[in-house]
Amino acid sequence: MDRVLSGMQPSGYLHLGNLVGALQSWVKLQDDYECFYFVADWHALTTNFANPEMIKGYTEDLVLNFLAAGLDPEKCTMFVQSRILQHAEFHVLLSMITPLGWLERVPTYKEKKEEIGDRDIDSYGFLGYPVLQSADIMIYRARYVPVGIDQVPHLEITREICRRFNFIYKTGALVEPEPLLTQFPKVVGVDGRKMSKSYDNCIYLNDPAEVVEQKLKTMVTDPARKRRHDPGTPDLSPVFALHRIFSTTEQQEEVAEGCRTASIGCIDCKKILIDNIFRVLEPIWEKRKYYGANPSIIQDILETGTKKATAIAEETMQLVRSAMKFS
Repeated sequence: MDRVLSGMQPSGYLHLGNLVGALQSWVKLQDDYECFYFVADWHALTTNFANPEMIKGYTEDLVLNFLAAGLDPEKCTMFVQSRILQHAEFHVLLSMITPLGWLERVPTYKEKKEEIGDRDIDSYGFLGYPVLQSADIMIYRARYVPVGIDQVPHLEITREICRRFNFIYKTGALVEPEPLLTQFPKVVGVDGRKMSKSYDNCIYLNDPAEVVEQKLKTMVTDPARKRRHDPGTPDLSPVFALHRIFSTTEQQEEVAEGCRTASIGCIDCKKILIDNIFRVLEPIWEKRKYYGANPSIIQDILETGTKKATAIAEETMQLVRSAMKFS
C-alpha cells in the first residue's frame, strides 16, 4: 500500500472544523493506504515557545480525539513527533541545503505573521518550520500527503527540497511526495467567520452537550430576518452554511425554502442543525469518555506507533547519512 503522512499541531483543543476538515478524511484514508498520523508538538513551539507546558495537555487531548474520531491503531500508525529524534537530525541536515528565499516566499509565512499579532514569532523556528515539515514527510518516504487544493503550494517546498537533496548528493534516497487531494470544506464559526481558535468562535470536540447547544442557539443568522415573519436568504446565513455540511439534502431544501418564505423560524432551523451535529458528536463523546478513563491504552498505542515510526525513520536516516558520506 502507498504510504500517507499527515500531522496536527497541539496548539489548542480540536473543534468541528478540524473534524470535518481533516480527521474525517484521515479515517477514510486508513482503509486504503498505509497511514502515519502524528502530533506535531515541535511545530507547536514555533508560535507557542513561551508556554511549552500547555503543549503537553493539548497533545494528550489531540491523541484522545484521534481515537474518538475513528482512527484505528490496527489500521494506522500514531505517534508524537518529539519522541522520534531522527526528525530533528534530518531537519538540521535539510536546513543546510534549503535556500533562505524559498522559506521567505512560503504562502503561510506572511499570513501567519499577520494573523498572530499577540505573540513574538520572529524566530528561525517560525521561518524554518517548512524545513521541519519537509523532514517530517520525507523521513517516512511518504508517497502522499492529504491536502486541500489551496494547500498544494505549501507542499511544493517539500518537493523542491527533496529534488535538491537528491540532485546535490546524486541519490534517489528521498521520495518526492505528491498531494492527495481531499475535500476540506470551510466550516464557519459561531460568529460567521471561519472557525478558528484564534477567533474564539469554535465548537470544540470536548465541549459538553449543553455548551454546544448554547453556542448553536446563539449563532448569527440572516441579518435580514429581524422578525419571525421576515423572509430570509439562506446563503447569507452562517447557520445554513453548517446545514450544508451536517444536514441531509432533503433537510437543506426544507430549511432553505422555509427561510425564503418565512414558514420556518430561526429557532426551528437551529433545532434541526443541533440534532444533526449531536448525531456526529455523540459517538465521539462516548469514545473520549472511554479512552479518557483508560490512559494506559493510549500510552500503549503511542508506544507501538513510536517503535514502528522510529524503525522507518532510522532506515531513512541511514540512507541520508550514506548519501552525504556521514555513515
